[in-house]
Amino acid sequence: MLLTNDELKTILTQNKILDEKKFEDLIRFSRNTNATLVDALVEKEIITDDALGQLIASFLRLPFINLSKLSIPEDALTIIPENVARKQKVIIFAKDDNGIKLAMADPRNTEIQQMIAKKTEQNVFVYYSTERDIYNTLRIYRRDFQKTFDRLLKEESGILDAQTLEHAPVAKIVDLIIDYAYQDKSSDIHIEPQEKNSLIRFRIDGILHDIAYVPKALHDQIITRIKVLSRLRTDEHLAPQDGKMHMQLEEEDLDIRVSIIPVVEGEKTVLRLLASRFRQFSLLNLGMTEMDLHKMVRAYSKSYGMILSTGPTGSGKTTSIYAILKILNSREKNITTIEDPVEYRIKGVNQIHVNTKTDLTFASGLRSILRQDPNIVFVGEIRDSETAGIAVNAALTGHLVLSTLHTNDAATALPRLTDMKVEPFLVASTVNVIVAQRLIRKICDFCKTQYTIATVELEKNIPKEMLVKHFGNQEVTSVYKGAGCKSCHFTGYAQRIGIFEVLEVTKDIRKLIVAKNDSDVIAKAAALEGMTTMFDDGLQKVARGITTLEEVLRVTKVESL
Repeated sequence: MLLTNDELKTILTQNKILDEKKFEDLIRFSRNTNATLVDALVEKEIITDDALGQLIASFLRLPFINLSKLSIPEDALTIIPENVARKQKVIIFAKDDNGIKLAMADPRNTEIQQMIAKKTEQNVFVYYSTERDIYNTLRIYRRDFQKTFDRLLKEESGILDAQTLEHAPVAKIVDLIIDYAYQDKSSDIHIEPQEKNSLIRFRIDGILHDIAYVPKALHDQIITRIKVLSRLRTDEHLAPQDGKMHMQLEEEDLDIRVSIIPVVEGEKTVLRLLASRFRQFSLLNLGMTEMDLHKMVRAYSKSYGMILSTGPTGSGKTTSIYAILKILNSREKNITTIEDPVEYRIKGVNQIHVNTKTDLTFASGLRSILRQDPNIVFVGEIRDSETAGIAVNAALTGHLVLSTLHTNDAATALPRLTDMKVEPFLVASTVNVIVAQRLIRKICDFCKTQYTIATVELEKNIPKEMLVKHFGNQEVTSVYKGAGCKSCHFTGYAQRIGIFEVLEVTKDIRKLIVAKNDSDVIAKAAALEGMTTMFDDGLQKVARGITTLEEVLRVTKVESL
């Protein structure tokens, strides 16, 4: 760790970020969650990564650099090989006649500074950059997977023909695929057999990308290797199989969920990468506004009631719930979850995996959990009337219950519960807050450009009053987009962020629920009380240059421009 606990304490107390008591609480939290103090500060939403970096740089008496806001030239970047940059957590972001500008997560590492100075025969000027920022920026080293794969085959097997492919380095190939996917921040790897070859695709920021074609003769060997690592049957080729494997990468120990199904051309495999390193569990970093954050804090600060997260599959519901659980996690509280499946382990939290074979369902599991003296319960999903009834009763009897629902917006979750035979007065008295969300792609920082569009064109899809609210009353509107570069696979987008609407169940909203009003009436009342819709939140992020109009319209199901 760059700074000792005492040094970090000095920085935080002198800048009035934390007092001594709260700092001790932070140390306990970091020990309990197995996180560094710096990560704990960000996850507890005490300070942003960027703001903390500036304070640390000032303490070290070094200039601070935010790499995500820079366009790094290729000739500077390639001075240090990727493996060295990744291991040493350094990036050369500029060079000129005066010397080399070096961003470091640990500026006290003088050995790498001397090595670069000797190699370049130039002066090295050190800047401090956060470890998180350097990790995110390392993606600009991205190499072409197909070329690397072909080179590996040639080096290990010689000429690429059917005979030499029998001796192909399959273990190295599987490791290469997973490592590339991890560095690309992929959520899933698809290995699909086709008539003449096998296609490898990565899901990055919610979108599938074709990455490489490998010889069809290698497909079965790759699948067999994955089966061995996942402890699945290697002699079974006609039935679906599910498993889990574990890989040790340089950055972290990676859990991978494996699904194999037989298709016409062979066995298709999908690997879900359950990466935890640098996951932005902070609600602030997930994209929630300060106003919505205050509503969430009021809700999870209560010792009872329900917090519901709604949205379609893949909208980040579970990630938002995990963000809250990590904030609430302490030795004084018994937190138990029942999930299908358990995607990420949280140290100190009791996590149960649904198993229908042993009749361990959400409903039966929740009943058992309530006999375990819990303070906080997370139910992965409320799917039926039985689970809904038990969850509501748990919230009534002094437990804080968190769960997810599949509804399109926040207000619709309320009648959805009544449809599950929960009495309206029980819904009104237990639900604290409902969060509806979607994930949108962020504009790539390395190729972001500004352009203008006629406001009259925007009015075809966006109400005029909303345009005036976010962009002003003008004939031409300035917005941003990504031009496309190597770093973002020439998509113009890199990483994702959430758009939210947070419906706080106030006294007036409770009256509407008890009176059995429909979701439209409740949504209008919430809007009058200050609730921001997902579309409104998306336009705020467009105005700030975080995402594009097209992306917000795509995700909120509004007709595209």
